[in-house]
Amino acid sequence: MTSPVSLTTHNNIAIITIDNAPVNALSHAVRSGLFLCIETAEKDNNIKAVIIQCLGRTFIAGADISEFGKTPLEPHLPDVLAKIDGCSKPVVAALFGSVLGGGFEVALSCHYRVALKGTKVGLPEVTLGLIPGAGGTQLLPRIAGVELALEMITSGKPQLVDKLLSKGVVDALVEKPNENTHDSLLNFAITFSETLIIENKEPRSTSKMSVGPVENSSELFDQWRAKLAKKARGQQAPQSCVTSIENAVNLPYEQGVVKEREMFVECRNSSQSRAMRHAFFAERTAAKLSLAKPSKEVVTPEINSVAIIGAGTMGGGIAMCFAKAGIAVKLLEMSQENLTRGINAIEERYTQALKRGLMSEQQLAQCMALIEGTCEYKDLANVDLVVEAAFETMAVKKEIFSMLDTVCKPETILASNTSYLDIDVIAQATNRPEKVLGMHFFSPANIMKLLEVVRAEQTDDSTLKTAMDLGKRIGKISVAVNVCYGFVGNRMYACYGREANMLLLEGASPSQIDTALQAWGMAMGPLAVNDMSGIDIAYKARQENTNLPDDPTYFCAANTMVEAGRLGQKTGAGFYLYDSETKRKVNDDSVLTSFKAQADKLGVTQRDNISDEEIQNRLIYALINEGANILDEGIAIRASDIDVIWLNGYGFPRYFGGPMCYANEIGLENVLNTIKGFQQQLGNQYWQPSALLEKLAKAGGKFE
Repeated sequence: MTSPVSLTTHNNIAIITIDNAPVNALSHAVRSGLFLCIETAEKDNNIKAVIIQCLGRTFIAGADISEFGKTPLEPHLPDVLAKIDGCSKPVVAALFGSVLGGGFEVALSCHYRVALKGTKVGLPEVTLGLIPGAGGTQLLPRIAGVELALEMITSGKPQLVDKLLSKGVVDALVEKPNENTHDSLLNFAITFSETLIIENKEPRSTSKMSVGPVENSSELFDQWRAKLAKKARGQQAPQSCVTSIENAVNLPYEQGVVKEREMFVECRNSSQSRAMRHAFFAERTAAKLSLAKPSKEVVTPEINSVAIIGAGTMGGGIAMCFAKAGIAVKLLEMSQENLTRGINAIEERYTQALKRGLMSEQQLAQCMALIEGTCEYKDLANVDLVVEAAFETMAVKKEIFSMLDTVCKPETILASNTSYLDIDVIAQATNRPEKVLGMHFFSPANIMKLLEVVRAEQTDDSTLKTAMDLGKRIGKISVAVNVCYGFVGNRMYACYGREANMLLLEGASPSQIDTALQAWGMAMGPLAVNDMSGIDIAYKARQENTNLPDDPTYFCAANTMVEAGRLGQKTGAGFYLYDSETKRKVNDDSVLTSFKAQADKLGVTQRDNISDEEIQNRLIYALINEGANILDEGIAIRASDIDVIWLNGYGFPRYFGGPMCYANEIGLENVLNTIKGFQQQLGNQYWQPSALLEKLAKAGGKFE
């Protein structure tokens, strides 16, 4: 088998070339080839310098994901890096594309680095619950200093080399050519290497560099630990990163890399890293569709223009997504006043992004130029896709889709952003049900990553694949699901919210419930989320649903708030009170009085001994049980798809991997026993264990 690594010479310079498409990942073959080529160049007395370059679209972009979870074969990456670092001849890395993880560690172990402008470098291991394991935490602070190492390694975010030249991360930048990128970069690297030879420059071993004195180093590292305890709440890996970088200051290199490897292995074997690696693969698997034909054979139309029905908060946010991706948008409202208000709100949100440095003035102008307002349906005649984001009532939806079916060209895809309603019923209002589906964005749509793509009974493969591909184009993580009330995310969220509402009747306070869930790991508590989004939204959706439980306690607390005019932040009062200027929430004991009155009326006994653990388990296990039902019914085709939805749409902690991954980790038999315990304790209709959960628990299986 031909090696993906080869060695050629240019006069007295060895050129090691890695060609391992698509991203030159550090597979066993690459590691072996790189090790042998360095060894060969080392032994050749005619060779005076070495260049490491890559073909294709990028320098080494990280580990080979096909080897994740397997015992790595020798040579291990640290051995390869030690070979490069210890080479007696100057080694120059020629960087371009995305130089990430082990790829950046390879570059840092080289003695010199030249890079194409626009190249991104980074150590993203922390996003997988890991720390760099081949010397990254010891190499980067020696080259670029402790502050930059802390910033890059604990965040995992890549940075442009253009900004890192002064930090010593690269020694020279190459202007990006119009063509022949590889030739231009290689020629520059050759010239750079020839200069090193002429000037008799020695290898510059990173491992022999000193980090240098760091003022108040103990205080600095403590500050970073405290900051990360808030920013990356509950996560182990960022704290380990800080400790390992601190070792680079306090220990010799040889001891530092040993400690780093020990912490890497500890992280790799942790449940957090397993969960975060699960999330990584789950997000990639979600794009795989179940189609009648192979995906490549499904013909999809080009989407060059879209229309959005409704210029409110959601409609405006959806319009922003498409405009930012360079797609022309027609934004329809029924009155000029609402349209003007909506477009002004969009511009204001873009301006906020500009102030935060998330976009340039030119990008803002381009986005606004792509959004055209209208109050006439006839102006939508030639768009390729329509996303309806109007009121959450079936009558309104059907009226809109009937109108769209009349005015839009026959091939136009018609999508609804409904959170709950039946797409099959909406599709019946048209003569093109095969072109109708759900595209459920999450608020705020211009920020949230998740897009639930809802396949109706008659949605054809082309329409489904077009929506999924379009989601990726506008920067979303798209998950295909089937039709049921609330689809996957909101159907499960109803069970989660149901238990929060029950606990309010039973005597728990909103702050106790929210604090318990945040302590468990959720980004926000359920009642604070409810207040933020508007308690009336789900209230109206429940009014539209004719299949709700015949139970007066069901969402009684939320109903009480809405019927008292307490809709959340927008009215200054919901489960909490809100300051009119700062929007800061404060507890309001009057709601406890309301809930007690309802409990007395409905015969619910209040308790003062509700523990945080009970609150956490009731909400999380309700999620898991409903997720199992959804999987059993085929609403989601993979357990990992459910996890992706909850990780990206509902603030589920990534280090738990999603509700189904979390259930697998703690064991389905344990989950089942806890649910049966709640069934016995609470004696209501909601704790019937899922048939799939019972089946898998009995067989010792897992959700898949």
